[in-house]
Amino acid sequence: MADNLNVLAICGSLRKGSFNRMLMNTSIGLAPAGMTIKEAPSFGQFPIYNFDDQQATGIPKEIDALNDAIKAADGVLIVSPEYNWSVPGGLKNAIDWISRYKEVSIKDKPICIQSAAPGLLGGSRMQYHLRMVMHSIDAVPFGKPEVIVNMAASKFADGALKDQGAIDLIKQQLAAFAKFIERHKV
Repeated sequence: MADNLNVLAICGSLRKGSFNRMLMNTSIGLAPAGMTIKEAPSFGQFPIYNFDDQQATGIPKEIDALNDAIKAADGVLIVSPEYNWSVPGGLKNAIDWISRYKEVSIKDKPICIQSAAPGLLGGSRMQYHLRMVMHSIDAVPFGKPEVIVNMAASKFADGALKDQGAIDLIKQQLAAFAKFIERHKV
């Protein structure tokens, strides 16, 4: 890699102790040489997207921080739980807001997805739906390897991922994502 790659990590869960926050923190610590991953500004206080509000007052300033961080990143890592077989409402709301700028910051941006969940499918349905959302706003979702940490309660302890198979898979994914970013740099 010629340059250091800057990747922005967005956690789809607002819970501080969520498996997905732990997975994101693990991934930040496993960034390969030549890649820096930093956490994105929170979307926790974003108002629910409403076109009438946008027309009346514009895009709220608190959304600019996330939009600017995405714009400055070479790629985005989204680590999210699955709510009701899909993308959590807060994360989807944040995506809806950032897609409303005149120049969409996530357009042509490489996107990597991870999930952790207590069930057998590990958030795979959310990943499928999030890929559709990313395609709709012209982001470029990374394919394989996928990181889907199922049965998460048995794989995390003391706030950290302890499953060596999952850790190895994250390393593989991030190394492949680095190459993917290089191929798709705008």
